[in-house]
Amino acid sequence: MTAPANNVGSVATPKLSALVVAHNEQAQLADCLETLTFADEIVVVLDDCTDNSRDIATRFTDRLVEGSWEIEGPRRNAGIDACAGDWILEVDADERVPDALAREVQEKIASAEPGFFLIPFDNYIGTRLVRHGWGGSWGVSATERLFSKGAKRWGESQRIHPKTELTGPKRWLTNRMIHHVDDNISDMIRRLDRYTAAKAADMRASGSREGFWRNFRRLFTRFWKCYISRKGYKEGYYGFLIALFAAIWPMISWLRFKLESD
Repeated sequence: MTAPANNVGSVATPKLSALVVAHNEQAQLADCLETLTFADEIVVVLDDCTDNSRDIATRFTDRLVEGSWEIEGPRRNAGIDACAGDWILEVDADERVPDALAREVQEKIASAEPGFFLIPFDNYIGTRLVRHGWGGSWGVSATERLFSKGAKRWGESQRIHPKTELTGPKRWLTNRMIHHVDDNISDMIRRLDRYTAAKAADMRASGSREGFWRNFRRLFTRFWKCYISRKGYKEGYYGFLIALFAAIWPMISWLRFKLESD
């Protein structure tokens, strides 16, 4: 499903790959992929999917990578390696690329030097737009999702929030990605359970020597970061909830690391 080459003089137009990594995302995968048809190709990584994600993906592309990955970074890197484009737009199944962002992506890559762009996010809890207060590993307000081939690699050892290696100049787009973070507070609680379980597993795998008091301090520093420094107070009770979850997840992760076995 790659579009034919479009040359201007002797200079080829850069090609764009849209990359989606999915694990049992049948409820929202189609809505995501429908916003990516402007790309020259769509690559979908299907990670141990047992629902209809594969059937949905084949309606949009034949560029599928199927497998089972325990660690986040390797599965994302497998998708990056499968992309044939000069530039890669990395999108999660719970994210949408509006038309204005799609146009900006196309305009930027037409003349940009290799490197990466940060894309700002509009984060939603249910139907409520929540712009302020994200951070402390509990969500992002912007992140590097558009990058030239070879400019981004994910860390290979972390289950939760793997680090990235980036090369080339850092730039920003202005239009926002739509991100449906959670449906409701119950979703936030389930996400806390997933995050803390994955972080505890990372700590066991690395032989972490973190102590109680370091994570206890984080209860206060992370709450301050999200609620005050990142202006979560502007979002009312939602801002308080985000700051609260950001504050407690390192402490709960550490307690699970200490008190639970694999």
